[in-house]
Amino acid sequence: MGNSVRRYLNSDFLVFVRTGDRKHASTDANVKIILINEDGEKSYEIVLDNILRDDFKKGASDTFSVRNLRDFGRVEKIEFWRDNAGVSPDWYVEKIMVENVKTNEMSIFPVFRWIKANYHYQIRHLDTILPQDDEQVEQRKMELEDKRKIYIASQKGPGFPMMAESLPTDEQFSFEYKWSIVRRKAQLIATSKLVKLKEAGEWASFVDLFKVYTRHVFSKPMSVQSWRNDLNFGLQRITGCNPSFIKLCTKIPENMGVDEEMLKPQLEDKTLEEVIAEKRLFYTDHKIMDGLKHREDFDICSPIALFLLNNKGHLIPIAIQLQQQKGPDNPVFTPTDPPCTWIRAKMWYNNADAAIHQSLTHLAFTHLLMEGIVISTQRNISLSHPVFKLLAPHTLYLLAINARGLMLLISEGGWVDTTMNIGIVGMFELISRGVKEWRIDVDGCFPEFFKQQGLLDQTILPNYPFRDDALLYYYAIKDYVESYVKLYYETPEKLTGDWEIQNWAEELARSKEEGGIGILGIPMKDGKGCIEAVKDLVLILTSIIFTCSVGHASSNFLNTMSTVFPPIIRPF
Repeated sequence: MGNSVRRYLNSDFLVFVRTGDRKHASTDANVKIILINEDGEKSYEIVLDNILRDDFKKGASDTFSVRNLRDFGRVEKIEFWRDNAGVSPDWYVEKIMVENVKTNEMSIFPVFRWIKANYHYQIRHLDTILPQDDEQVEQRKMELEDKRKIYIASQKGPGFPMMAESLPTDEQFSFEYKWSIVRRKAQLIATSKLVKLKEAGEWASFVDLFKVYTRHVFSKPMSVQSWRNDLNFGLQRITGCNPSFIKLCTKIPENMGVDEEMLKPQLEDKTLEEVIAEKRLFYTDHKIMDGLKHREDFDICSPIALFLLNNKGHLIPIAIQLQQQKGPDNPVFTPTDPPCTWIRAKMWYNNADAAIHQSLTHLAFTHLLMEGIVISTQRNISLSHPVFKLLAPHTLYLLAINARGLMLLISEGGWVDTTMNIGIVGMFELISRGVKEWRIDVDGCFPEFFKQQGLLDQTILPNYPFRDDALLYYYAIKDYVESYVKLYYETPEKLTGDWEIQNWAEELARSKEEGGIGILGIPMKDGKGCIEAVKDLVLILTSIIFTCSVGHASSNFLNTMSTVFPPIIRPF
């Protein structure tokens, strides 16, 4: 701000206004502001207008000089408004800052609001306060009432999470973000010379497939040389893009047709009882795929698999059953089968695993379920609330990304419907099945999640990078959230007296059939969602932030590495 100060040497204060970078954010209206100091003293009405300049344009920052307030002191609050003049009076403000030129003190007023005509908005420095402590409680209530008319939850399909009925204007991509996407797309098209694979026909050999991997398109994956071996298959369970399904095995699943004699060649001179006692036997069960609808003329499986932590400390597969019900027509495959048979069993397993990863681990859990939470947050928690400010950065553009993804990826005839064997009919059913079981206090709370998997003890399956790294992130996020929340809730009464948080909890927990979001695991009282303990609020907030950041990163950013070579994961 030093340059600004030199330009306005005779000013007592400088007012900086940042107009939002979104459609119709600019205004032609007349804007006024009143500064309010720490003693509650008000300044005169200040007209924010630079002569011979078009102020308040979309995405622009404007500076205004204020004089005749030499000993006014620190600005603690502002009151500002606009009229309805001009061709385009609507106005979206991101923030207003006020600098005392004499002391260089800066007061920051986060706005992030559409400004109604002739309504006098009052905002405190930093604008972070609980509703029961806010003098502007009526302003908060008015804004939430307006948001409830815009943020309306509905289901896109039977059993789906609650999502936005339509994309609110405030959730759309900013112009800067849109153009960054367009620029990046243009760069990729210009440099990649990407071949349209749908026109390439079938690959006759690996030689043909390898032609896809060029320096400008896809680099040849490192695992091209190792995709057939069991070590790579085991690593996918603990370091791949769907690494949360491995569990400690304390007994062979009853519906798995395997016995000790069949497994003996893989047990390294141990008995089945011994490897179970040593906590070296693990399993995955994709029963959620059983009986799932899918595209005509395609098959799917719902596999169960056993894994052994061998003497070298490597996790390797020792048995795969591709369907849920054991029987003579549902064999168990092991590494002693002919090599091509065993490879195909692993590929079919990965086909089911990829369907679950794309439908649930990534799309449903980190995108669609979180959208319902965003909607409820907007409907019940004020922009001025500390919890809103804590959550907002982690859900930026989530609704816009979801809307675009639903339109391009899982629409009828879209990418999923034309490339994955489950199609959208299977994906929709899989999402419906998965969200019925997801709990914010288990699936979003990783210590509890790994406890239920039998893997919280890090001496069990010691080389499990997903667990080990995820827990570090989880505890770091939890520590931050806890220290932040305790700044505002010094006593339990502060929390129970916060009607915005209580309304939020009630709507989150209320069933979808009753118009709620239907999130399982929210604390209940008298049949309604209610958060009375600070630790419960910390858990919920940590789970949301963790899911939107770490959960999404772990399930999304390995996509290319895991699927760019089809034999590795065989998602289609």
